[in-house]
Amino acid sequence: MSTAYLNQMGLACALGRSRAEVAASLFAAGAPGGLSPQALPGLAQPLMLGPVPGDLAVPPGTPLPLQGRNNALLELALADIEPAVREAIARHGPDRVAVVLGTSTSGVGESEAAHRHWLAHGRWPAGFHYAQQEMGTPAHYLAWRLGLRGPAQVISTACSSSAKALASAARLLAAGLADAVVAGGADSLCAFTVAGFSALGSVAPERCLPFSRHRCGINIGEGAALFLLSREPGPVRLSGWGESSDAHHMSAPEPGGRGAERAIREALGGAGLAPADIDYINLHGTATPQNDAMEAGVVARVFGAGTPCSSTKPLTGHTLGAAGAIEAALCWLTLADNPGRHLPPHWWDGAADPELAPVGLVAPGAQAVQPPRRVLSQSFAFGGSNAALVLEAA
Repeated sequence: MSTAYLNQMGLACALGRSRAEVAASLFAAGAPGGLSPQALPGLAQPLMLGPVPGDLAVPPGTPLPLQGRNNALLELALADIEPAVREAIARHGPDRVAVVLGTSTSGVGESEAAHRHWLAHGRWPAGFHYAQQEMGTPAHYLAWRLGLRGPAQVISTACSSSAKALASAARLLAAGLADAVVAGGADSLCAFTVAGFSALGSVAPERCLPFSRHRCGINIGEGAALFLLSREPGPVRLSGWGESSDAHHMSAPEPGGRGAERAIREALGGAGLAPADIDYINLHGTATPQNDAMEAGVVARVFGAGTPCSSTKPLTGHTLGAAGAIEAALCWLTLADNPGRHLPPHWWDGAADPELAPVGLVAPGAQAVQPPRRVLSQSFAFGGSNAALVLEAA
C-alpha cells in the first residue's frame, strides 16, 4: 500500500482559475459552466471548447524558451501550492524535490503562431524559440521557477499522461529518490489538437454527452493541476495505481476493455481494496461511441451498476495530457474540500443508450449519504495507454 500523500493541490481549468473557483463551479446545482463557443486561428468555425478564463502569463524575466501558454497554466495551478512547495524545499533541499508532469501539446500553440508569422513574413518572430515546443519544457519551467535540482521529467502518453505522472511521482518517493514531488500536468488549447480530433470525426458541435445514445464526440479543453506529494501524512493519499497497454489500435480502445480492467484491478489491488470499497468513480467518459461502450462494460463488470460515477468532461472539456491530473484534482476536492458531501455531477441529456451496460451516473446536485472516503479516477488514452488511480481521504 502506497505511502504517497497528496498534501496540497492547485488547479485551473475551464471551471475557474483557482482551486476555490473550480470547487464552487463543480458542485454548483445550477446550469453547467465551463464550456463555450470559441474561435481558434486556423479553424473554419467556432467550436464548443473549454478555455481557462482570463489572461494568462508567465512571470517577467522568464527565459524565452520557457515562455508559453502551457507554462502560464502551470503558473495558475502553482499559486495554490507554492507556499507549501517552498517550505518543502527549505526542509529537504532543492536536490530532493522532483518534478513529474504530463502533457501532450507543450508549446505547440506557440509553434503554430510562429509558423503563421513565417508564412506571412518569411522569417520567424522575435518572440519564438524552438525549445518552447519541446515536451520537456513544462518540467524545465517548474524546475527553473522553483529553483529545483532534483529529477525533472515529462510523461507524454496522450490522455493518460498526467495520471501516469502521479504514479511516477509516488514511485520516486517509494524508491527514496526524492522526499517531495511537484506532480501533475498541463495542456493548452491549440488548433493542432482540435483539427486532429475533428479529422477523426470525434469533435462534438455542442456540449458533449458522455454515455448518451446521442453522444457524438468530445469537446477539447485546457488546464493544469499540480500536487505536492510526499511521504508525510496529508488530507488525501494516493493509495494505489494501475497501468496497462491494450496493444490493440492507434486510437480505438480494445472493445472488451481488458487493458482498462487490468489497470483498474491493479490500482485496487495496490490499495488493498475491493470494488465495493470505492465510493465514487471519475470516468474517462469522452462521449465518443467506442470509449463509452468499452468503459461502461468494464465499470459494470468490475463494480456493477450501484457505484456512483460521472464524467466531468462536459464541464472541463477533454484536457488531453492534463486530464488525468485535473480529474484527480476534482477527486481531491471531493475527498478533502467538500463539506456538503457532493459528488461531481454527470451533465448529459439523460438519454440512456440501451446498448451500453448500465452504470450509476451521478445526477447534478447529488449528495453522498456519508462523506466519500475512497474514489477511483480512470484515464484511457490513444494507443491503448491506460491508467487508474485510487485516492483515499487520509
